[in-house]
Amino acid sequence: MTTEQKPLKSGFGAKTTAREVLAGRDLMGKLAMVTGGYSGVGLETTRALAEAGATVIVPARTQEKARTALAGIPRVELETLELIDPASIDAFAGRFLSSGRPLDILINNAGIMAPSLRRDARGYESQFATNHLGHFQLTVRLWPALKRAGSTRIVSVSSTGISFGGVDFDDPNFERREYDKWKAYGQSKTANALFAVALDKRGQVDGIRAFSVHPGGIYTDLARHLSVEELAFDGELKTPEQGAATSVWCATSPQLEGKGGVYCMDADIAEVIPDFSPQKLGQQPTGVLPWAIDPDLAERLWHLSEKMTGVTFSADLAHPQAASRW
Repeated sequence: MTTEQKPLKSGFGAKTTAREVLAGRDLMGKLAMVTGGYSGVGLETTRALAEAGATVIVPARTQEKARTALAGIPRVELETLELIDPASIDAFAGRFLSSGRPLDILINNAGIMAPSLRRDARGYESQFATNHLGHFQLTVRLWPALKRAGSTRIVSVSSTGISFGGVDFDDPNFERREYDKWKAYGQSKTANALFAVALDKRGQVDGIRAFSVHPGGIYTDLARHLSVEELAFDGELKTPEQGAATSVWCATSPQLEGKGGVYCMDADIAEVIPDFSPQKLGQQPTGVLPWAIDPDLAERLWHLSEKMTGVTFSADLAHPQAASRW
């Protein structure tokens, strides 16, 4: 069943923190995975889930940095993963699947923003390859473990970068058009949101529900490639703890039982705004734009992603659906 893209009036808001979302919740026995869970919003997402009792796997590209950041947080398992490297994704997923453990929560949080033009070994533009294709491949490879959990939440971290434009299906890698780092970023963030739409459609029969989120305006290491002018933001900035709230809400909240495929912000389902034309530098949309939740575009992206990664999804895996544990 498709969930209506309409606020629930959750009782939370822009200043809500991840700890407040989880107040009184006991996640003991649940297993979560947070890509990029050792920096910025990802670190606070890891901290909140672990402090609520979950065991959290953090796949990291930079081991020493991750080990230092995660020190003192209980129930954290550090792993190795490079999202722009398909072989690294397959190796990591293989190691996890061999453990036989179910995966209750997957938060696809890691990403890069607005670097100069770089390409991976396949020739793919780095933001699309890292932010979207890497998470697409990871999620599909982990499907047996997600299905084994029976009642699973997958969170795809998008952003208001969707306002920079949608996916260019004819030239996603900027081979024929001039590279624009913001259009590339917007493309990857729109892809993150569309991924949740198509993923939820495929997963709900097995109790797997997917969501995309905008964490809010937050200064983190993600902005390391930006100038002072580019860092301008029209609106109130959030702390990393506030930025983690929507991911944690989507991953755990009983308010979302039976729901999925929606774009969320400020720990609620976002409103659809028909268009957005910023009037000044740094102005952000206050909801989700239609091209980021369009089911037809989501299907088109899914098939493009299978073609680009060579990874084909199949729902015919073992382990029946279990009763909801939320």
